[in-house]
Amino acid sequence: MTLVLFLGVVFVGLAVALGVRAITAGRIRNRQLLAQVGSYGFGAMPAIAPPGLPHLKDAMERFATWLGRWFEERIDETRRQKLRVALNSAGFYRTSVPRYLGYRAIGAAGVPSALLILFIIAGSLSGAAIVLVIIFAAFGLMAPPLFLDRRAADRVAKIDYEIPELVDLLVTTVEAGVGFVAALQLAARRVREPLGQEIRVALREQGMGLTLDDALRNLGSRTNSGNLRMFVQAVLQGETLGVSIGKILRDLAIDMRKRRRQMAEERAQKAPIKLLFPLILLILPAMFIVLLGPALYDIATQFGG
Repeated sequence: MTLVLFLGVVFVGLAVALGVRAITAGRIRNRQLLAQVGSYGFGAMPAIAPPGLPHLKDAMERFATWLGRWFEERIDETRRQKLRVALNSAGFYRTSVPRYLGYRAIGAAGVPSALLILFIIAGSLSGAAIVLVIIFAAFGLMAPPLFLDRRAADRVAKIDYEIPELVDLLVTTVEAGVGFVAALQLAARRVREPLGQEIRVALREQGMGLTLDDALRNLGSRTNSGNLRMFVQAVLQGETLGVSIGKILRDLAIDMRKRRRQMAEERAQKAPIKLLFPLILLILPAMFIVLLGPALYDIATQFGG
């Protein structure tokens, strides 16, 4: 009964959320289009939210930030820096550490508390309900770090895949006579995310007063991509030693292509091993049931008769 009640509440909430999203999706899209038109200089009414209650997302962000400041004051600077690095690696540059801690506290305590109150009001509080609340609390506590690690790993994989394209673009533009910074600006518009985002952040830092070397070092330290760090180190060493940037980039492009091919061969070699698990756990048991099931049934019937 408890599980049925919980599933009913979850499905009703999901239906309401999808309905609200379907109703408001058109308005949000219209506001975005008006904002884009206004940015090009054409006359358009400013997309200003009507006065009234604040948006639910803004209110949640403010509450999470306010709650997270209490937790931030109780952690040391090393832990705070690690959280900031983890958020940057996952691409959440605009998410502050207090807001992340607040969301984690809401997931670990707020949702299980609301679920517990729901069970008390419904009069179905039992041992199974308490276990379910504890499971949700553990999931809310562990899900944000796992999500950050997974997103950071996905970003690193995408960056490693796009690095050879970036180096090829830089080789073409630099050998055509374009400066290195201008070549980076052109390449940032061509390569796909998240590498393009990282390059734009580095260029923005360089435009705000940092030297190009410092901006490139920050570019290599924001993510755990080995190919990106190799690219940054090669460019910095070339500038330090006075070697032609075009020659460095061409040699680096050859090396990156080899590494990309090795990564593809490594994934191809891992594929047969990964196929063993669904083969043994799913395909072979079903095959044995289909092939041996009738024979075993006949044998059991004969011995039983």
